[in-house]
Amino acid sequence: MFAASKRWQRKWVRVCSTARRRSLRWGVHGATPRTRVKGSSMQIGLVGLGKMGGNMRERIRRAGHTVVGYDRNPEVSDSASLQDMVDQLTQSPKVVWVMLPVQVVDETIAQLAEMLSPGDIVIDGGNSKWTNDERHAEQLKAKGIGFIDAGVSGGVWGLDNGYALMVGGEAADVATVQPIFDALKPEGDYGFVHAGDHGAGHFAKMVHNGIEYAIMQAYAEGWELLETAGEVTDVPAVFESWKEGTVIRSWLLDLTVDALKKDPHLDKIDDIAEDSGEGRWTVNAAVDLGVPVPTIAASLFARFVSQQEDKPAMKMIAAMRNEFGGHAVVAAKPDGTLAPGEGGNPKGH
Repeated sequence: MFAASKRWQRKWVRVCSTARRRSLRWGVHGATPRTRVKGSSMQIGLVGLGKMGGNMRERIRRAGHTVVGYDRNPEVSDSASLQDMVDQLTQSPKVVWVMLPVQVVDETIAQLAEMLSPGDIVIDGGNSKWTNDERHAEQLKAKGIGFIDAGVSGGVWGLDNGYALMVGGEAADVATVQPIFDALKPEGDYGFVHAGDHGAGHFAKMVHNGIEYAIMQAYAEGWELLETAGEVTDVPAVFESWKEGTVIRSWLLDLTVDALKKDPHLDKIDDIAEDSGEGRWTVNAAVDLGVPVPTIAASLFARFVSQQEDKPAMKMIAAMRNEFGGHAVVAAKPDGTLAPGEGGNPKGH
């Protein structure tokens, strides 16, 4: 029963994780909410033009700024090389935004440190671990180059709706790049925060993703409970009714309602939910700081369970139940499955 329950919940988490738009709503350091700066045109280099980077380039351009993009894929790149991208930037100081996987950020920043000049600024907007930010800041500072770490949320919806930005770094560097941040953030007072010094932006984004894990897991468990209860005959309609007037309404809820309209019982989705580095980093940071985060930790571990095909821990639980209580143990078939009705599992998974 435990394994079957987890399969239902993992399906739900996987649906939620396909659409990841989040917003950060509070400022710090006594800063007042910022509004879009008009008539302040900038140049910026953007390294990495994938789903996020490509849409960010377009949104910045829509705001009237010049973006010179570089990507290893020549079909989307505006420049032939990283050096060519830097050379095309004529404004001073030069600003380069790195939007790359964490595995190649070190190499790229090291290259930029040799290409840029004192006073220029590098922004790491990928999902880098916050502990790397101070090192990168010191590495660039030795060359007189500024550094900003930026946690970016918005996913595939960011092009039209804007990106929530959480940045860390020196106030003067943030002020220099503010027109770009204003171009990327959502319209209105919220969606941008200068969270603190180097590392603060990525730390805030990491915690943001940890909270996201927990919210998605709660929706997943509630969905499975409703699906299992015989009294409830239209689970998608229940979720849709929660979109207005309830304390649990959210954009994630809106997205899950949309998903249920396409697949009311999530029959077309496997029960594997991947985890990202930020979820693990959140729990590890909580352990280091002595801060209890049981809900976030449980949601992360639920994803670990989903990634195990055989789920060996469940075999041990079954074995122990047999030893202390004589409870029946269902023998695994050669293909590793159970027939319908075996082991209390009506679906035969």
